[in-house]
Amino acid sequence: MGAYKYIQETMQKEYASKNSVYKEKTRVWRNGPVMERMARPSNLPRARRLGYKAKQGYAVVRVRIEKGRRRRVRPKGGRKPRHNYRYVQPGTSHQAIAEKRVNREYRNMEVLNSYWVGEDGMYKYFEVILADPSRKTVTTTSVMRRGKAFRGLTSSGRKARGLGRGRQKSR
Repeated sequence: MGAYKYIQETMQKEYASKNSVYKEKTRVWRNGPVMERMARPSNLPRARRLGYKAKQGYAVVRVRIEKGRRRRVRPKGGRKPRHNYRYVQPGTSHQAIAEKRVNREYRNMEVLNSYWVGEDGMYKYFEVILADPSRKTVTTTSVMRRGKAFRGLTSSGRKARGLGRGRQKSR
């Protein structure tokens, strides 16, 4: 087996057992900032599969999203019964929401993809892979499509739109 396979197995065991290393990581992430740009991804094999490259023009940002149902914005005026509910179920996943938040913060970069890195009782943590289309080192053609995260063109957004793998043709 190659090195990436061992790294991947170690990460999976860490997530499954929720050992002290994993708990310490999530504790540090919970007390840290909501969005944090990282020098390198924490799960390198997963990031590489989703388009990350270790060169200029690529960045990884870890973002924290609250778990559970999403609170509805309170209406500004009127106390009608139809306005009196607390939670709303949005059509997008936590991962798609994380991608959109990161893209709003890093406007000059384009979201390539994202992946789950952990969760605790309060939050889910995702790492979002970004690419700078103005760099010559970034050659991926999918980077040139602006606003992918907002139009549901990343893998998490496609799931929310019901665009899975679809029916496979057998030949």
